[in-house]
Amino acid sequence: MHKSPDTDTVEFPSFDGAEGARWPETGSARVQVDLAALSHPGLMRPQNEDHYLVVRFGRALEMLLTNLPEGEVPKHAEEVAYGMVVADGIGGAAGGEQASRTAISMLLSLGLHTPDWILSTGDRETEQVLQRTAERYEKIDAALRDQGGSDPRLSGMGTTMTLACSLGSTVLIGHIGDSRAYLFHDGELHQLTRDHNLVQSLVALGRLTPEQAARHPFRHMLTRALGAGAHSVQGDFQRATLAGNDQLLLCTDGLTDMVGNTTIASILGSAATANDACQQLIQHALDKGGKDNVTVALARYQFPET
Repeated sequence: MHKSPDTDTVEFPSFDGAEGARWPETGSARVQVDLAALSHPGLMRPQNEDHYLVVRFGRALEMLLTNLPEGEVPKHAEEVAYGMVVADGIGGAAGGEQASRTAISMLLSLGLHTPDWILSTGDRETEQVLQRTAERYEKIDAALRDQGGSDPRLSGMGTTMTLACSLGSTVLIGHIGDSRAYLFHDGELHQLTRDHNLVQSLVALGRLTPEQAARHPFRHMLTRALGAGAHSVQGDFQRATLAGNDQLLLCTDGLTDMVGNTTIASILGSAATANDACQQLIQHALDKGGKDNVTVALARYQFPET
């Protein structure tokens, strides 16, 4: 087959002879994932400017008819991935709600309009998916800026957006703003993302301690977001590895401002199901005052024995 020099062949593996041309097997279809997500407007705000989305996606093949020898092709092949995203709108009630909603729906639309879904955990393929994710964030940012510039009611609209997509034991994280991604592993809570706000920048420079930052009056002043006028659109994109019994939590700052990491870890470690954990996290935020919209999305992973 003739290929033009600019053909994107990252999704095509290199085979060494006919025996190497076997079907892929990552075990992703056998991973058991307990998923849940909840959002609440809180006790102080009339409108919920948070949004979330949880999806299951993949590719599948079922052999219907063939005269090839038994075992030559698989009767069934499937790759299954999971995606979660949370977004916390900024720019006033109308603008914030519109921005977070638009960001998530546009992210999904951009994915669905991509003709070649890369469902592979190879280094090269992973780098391309991260690059595509960064480009999608940039497109969403441009769209939000256009909307905010053309409609005075939406002036300054913007949003955080934190995304996690897992395939087998590999998870890719996209992040901008101060909504967070956490990994709960072996009873310990690890923050995977870095808040893009003024006080975190001062902590990095050594001008504030983490304890001072937690109480600082400007701790919600974002330095990066999608849309929102002159803020930077540069997000963080990374790869992480999951293990059995790991839990992946995405949340807006309505949770982390109200509930400490020790309590979050305790809830994740003791709750019977992902849905129970989400309900308890939301309730703890409300019990502590519920000063902001609060949103959580949680995935619990069980991997097949090898």
